[in-house]
Amino acid sequence: MKNRVAIIDMGTNTFHLLVAEFEEQNYQITHRHSVAVKIGKGGINDGYITEEGANRALSALQNFKSTLDNLSVQKILAFGTSALRVAKNGAEIIQKIITETGIETRVISGEEEATYIYEGVRSAMKMDQKSLIVDIGGGSVEFIIGNEKEIFWKQSFEIGGQRLLEKYQKHDPILPEEIDALNDFFLQSLKPLSDAMTQHRPQVLIGSSGTFDTLSEIYCAKNSIRWQDNPETPLTISSFHEIFEELKINNRAERLQIPGMIEMRVDMIVVACCLIKFLLANFSFNKVRVSSYSLKEGVFSLTYQKQALVIGTVHLQYLMTNALYFKARLLACL
Repeated sequence: MKNRVAIIDMGTNTFHLLVAEFEEQNYQITHRHSVAVKIGKGGINDGYITEEGANRALSALQNFKSTLDNLSVQKILAFGTSALRVAKNGAEIIQKIITETGIETRVISGEEEATYIYEGVRSAMKMDQKSLIVDIGGGSVEFIIGNEKEIFWKQSFEIGGQRLLEKYQKHDPILPEEIDALNDFFLQSLKPLSDAMTQHRPQVLIGSSGTFDTLSEIYCAKNSIRWQDNPETPLTISSFHEIFEELKINNRAERLQIPGMIEMRVDMIVVACCLIKFLLANFSFNKVRVSSYSLKEGVFSLTYQKQALVIGTVHLQYLMTNALYFKARLLACL
């Protein structure tokens, strides 16, 4: 019998749903869905979730629950991140979610979030070189320095796109002085990252999901590249700079007309790109890579590993029991 497991990632900007089926030691991702919930909008920098944001969250989760009931999903793993992590009314929102949807939600730390993101990226691509993984969320940004085998350093910073948008981008298109203010903020707030970069010196920048997915889509659309069914998607450093130059002089309506742009990303993409630009300007990278896998795939990967371990252990115990049985039978015949 197939076991269905759902992962729900309750991000500050977007809620993601992933459903997978386990059968013995095989698995398959069978359903994906994302909704721009924006629970952090209007209150994130003041440390609370607005009533409108809470209502959007509940509506999205009720729809997710209906989908999961129809799919006969046996297990739901739901995770709250930055907005729910820091909001003064976060516990109240979590209780409402449980009461109205029955979905038990665990709010994870920034360190846990970074670990799951690493696992997601590692399941998407082989990291032969030491790399800086960057996941730009609506509430927080996770930085992880690692390779295929291990994490050398990780930290979560509460400097996500919604926070930056509401605090620094007051005009659309963004003004040069607003970009300067963002760069000053990054210089001050990312000193721990700078120290880690000096120590570990990763050569590759890996963007995880979100903004990086959209940048890759724009790059592919501009260059007529068809890239499907692969968790690693293309982007180059030079193409990023070209795309950013276009984004920063366009208003929202103009950005929406860019092939590859989606409405879910159009508001925060400029401030998110300002952060990427800062990283490329201040640290040395020989290339950029994009992973469409992130937190939810990382949770799934670890869940699968645990499931496979349990199945393997049970199988081993079965073999050992039978070996002992046949050994006893053999001795009885002597």
